[in-house]
Amino acid sequence: MSNIIRIATRKSPLAMWQAEHVSALLTKLHPGLEIQIVGMTTKGDKILDAPLAKVGGKGLFVKELEQGMLDGVADIAVHSMKDVPVDFPEGLHLAVIMDREDPRDAFVSNRYDDLDSLPQGACVGTSSLRRQCQLADRRPDLRIEPLRGNVNTRLAKLDAGEYDAIILAAAGLMRLGFESRIRGRIAPEDSLPAIGQGAIGIECRSADPRTNDLIAPLHHRDTADRVLAERAMNARLHGGCQVPIAGHALIEGDRLVLKGLVGTPDGSRILRAESEGPRADWEAIGTRVADDLLAQGADEILSALQEP
Repeated sequence: MSNIIRIATRKSPLAMWQAEHVSALLTKLHPGLEIQIVGMTTKGDKILDAPLAKVGGKGLFVKELEQGMLDGVADIAVHSMKDVPVDFPEGLHLAVIMDREDPRDAFVSNRYDDLDSLPQGACVGTSSLRRQCQLADRRPDLRIEPLRGNVNTRLAKLDAGEYDAIILAAAGLMRLGFESRIRGRIAPEDSLPAIGQGAIGIECRSADPRTNDLIAPLHHRDTADRVLAERAMNARLHGGCQVPIAGHALIEGDRLVLKGLVGTPDGSRILRAESEGPRADWEAIGTRVADDLLAQGADEILSALQEP
């Protein structure tokens, strides 16, 4: 097995693109290394008729991949970082965070140029409570409807006239060759991105030095510091995808700036916080932003949304 790396991935087009991307980079780094891609169907892929918030959150997309590594069926798993829960099963860890693509949300429409040009009462598709919350705050007149499925499916629903516009991650559209469908990228001030959005993570067994060494060169420190700060905020808030939580970090020289947001799904109450400090203090910065949000009442919002 010393010359083979098996990559566990979901079977969606975007997940397969990410796995192929990692495969190509590893092959370039290690000529002669054989890569096998192990496609898996997760619970989140099977449940398409309900919003993620109601069926258990984003861990639905990684559990089967993690079990595959623990069972020895795969060596690494490639994830969208925004789908990766805060905690990892015993024996697994997040070994690599790769260079980040554009983390912003994208406005996609066949008829309108941007959010401001949507008419009163227009229908916008998204199943992200984070996007819904910020959309409702900015445009309370809009009709926001659930939108599930992979990127291709979501675009097809838009093209079929089910929505006037849909909001998707810019990174996913770019990676799948759909950049031309983006009418505009939404500024973080108007739609603060999801924690980890645009970044790819590689999870593997902790006690597997060979695999850890092979993938280590793919780690991107700038992206890692940003994403880890965002995730530290999320960890302090005990956040999942059942609640509108957003976090977006930037590095300016040796400083890291993190903006965080918590809100109610209807946008009636939105809390914002910001902190900065030396980039090495990413965990403390993330915790500070979370504590600021909690002091403003984020715990009340989170508790209310976690009630059955």
